[in-house]
Formats: sequence, C-alpha cells, structure tokens
Amino acid sequence: MKVQVDRQACSGHARCSVASEELFPLDDDGYSTLTEPHDVPSAMAGLAREGVSLCPENALRLIEP
Repeated sequence: MKVQVDRQACSGHARCSVASEELFPLDDDGYSTLTEPHDVPSAMAGLAREGVSLCPENALRLIEP
C-alpha cells in the first residue's frame, strides 16, 4: 500500500498528521511534504486509512496493489 497527496488540494489543516506524523510528514505551515507516493508499512495500514479519512479536502489517497 502507498499513500499519495494531491499537493494542490492540500489546505494545511494537518489532520492527517494526527493519525501518524511518520506517515504524513508536514512542513512548518501544516502542509504535506510528500512529493511522490509513499510506502506504508503493513503494520501501519490502519493509521494510513485513518489519516486519509481525516483529510477534509480529500487530498490524500491510498494506492493498494
């Protein structure tokens, strides 16, 4: 599984980071710093789903094999 961000849609609410700062790294202004699809360790799949669901702009998506 991978997580991907649409950086143009990200509004910097930083809600995703509440689920996992490791999976959803942010800059100092609260915007995602992901630049390409990011691998999600299988043990963190639930946190990835939670972080994606918390995004009010739907700027995040999961890519599942």
